[in-house]
Amino acid sequence: MKLSFVIPVFRNEGSIHPTYEKLLSLIHQLQLQYEFVFVNDGSDDNSLQELIALQDRDSAVKIISFSRNFGQVAAVVAGLKEANADAVTIMSADLQEPVELIADMIAKWKEGNEIVIGHRIDREDGFVANTASVIFYKLMKYVNPKMPKGGFDFMLIDRKALDVLNQIDERNRFFQGDILWLGFNTAFIPYTRLKRTIGRSQWTLSKKLKYFIDGLLNTSYIPIRLMSLLGICFSVFGFLYALVIAYNRFIHNTPFTGWAPIMITILIIGGLIMLMLGIIGEYVWRTYDETRKRPLYIIKDKFIK
Repeated sequence: MKLSFVIPVFRNEGSIHPTYEKLLSLIHQLQLQYEFVFVNDGSDDNSLQELIALQDRDSAVKIISFSRNFGQVAAVVAGLKEANADAVTIMSADLQEPVELIADMIAKWKEGNEIVIGHRIDREDGFVANTASVIFYKLMKYVNPKMPKGGFDFMLIDRKALDVLNQIDERNRFFQGDILWLGFNTAFIPYTRLKRTIGRSQWTLSKKLKYFIDGLLNTSYIPIRLMSLLGICFSVFGFLYALVIAYNRFIHNTPFTGWAPIMITILIIGGLIMLMLGIIGEYVWRTYDETRKRPLYIIKDKFIK
């Protein structure tokens, strides 16, 4: 079989060669035909120079270089469209995924699974990163029940599933949701995410929040349904409260008094309205972004031998 390795690169200076060497050792062990598709996502360090030096050693290395940073999802999408093999493995260039797991993925693929997902059951990261990951994927579990605990970025995809995945043309994508949505036979392999030893993570808090919003809005109708449910609940509550006030006023001649209850009600309803407008605004922006038909990424250079 021929296996493509799609690897997004963003400020991975120093870790590219070790990642390549580890994968090459596994390739020789498994006696695979292979190709590497590295996607330089606008790195401002020496990552591109390291990739070019790597290609001088190995003609099976393909390099796609973006004009600027478009994000990890865009880099993966570009790499998948360039991949030309029986199956493709997606992994990062930070040495945090156990390379030996690929052998197990290939075994599961040969059993008839078009998608094999390595999902994280533990992480050798700091407390903050671990806590953020747990909260993120617990919330995603409510949105997408098929989401494995700990989430995933490390996977193997069959050519058939890849051809379908490459047909998706959307912006603001939640890539993990796209994989699970395909519906092909899927196997899950648990693993522990290793501690990063070279460089530091570029997965900032703002990027995490953006990806969470994409996952929430792109793969579920829960926000819209929740707004409708809140509207119904507060309407019923307001109607019942109005009946109580009218009953006390006309039956018991009790006037309605109290500045505090009125202000609390106004503030709660006003806050809910602003929240709902914000959610609707996110949907409107995504609709507008789709209609503009701008490319998901811009390729500045391709280095292919």
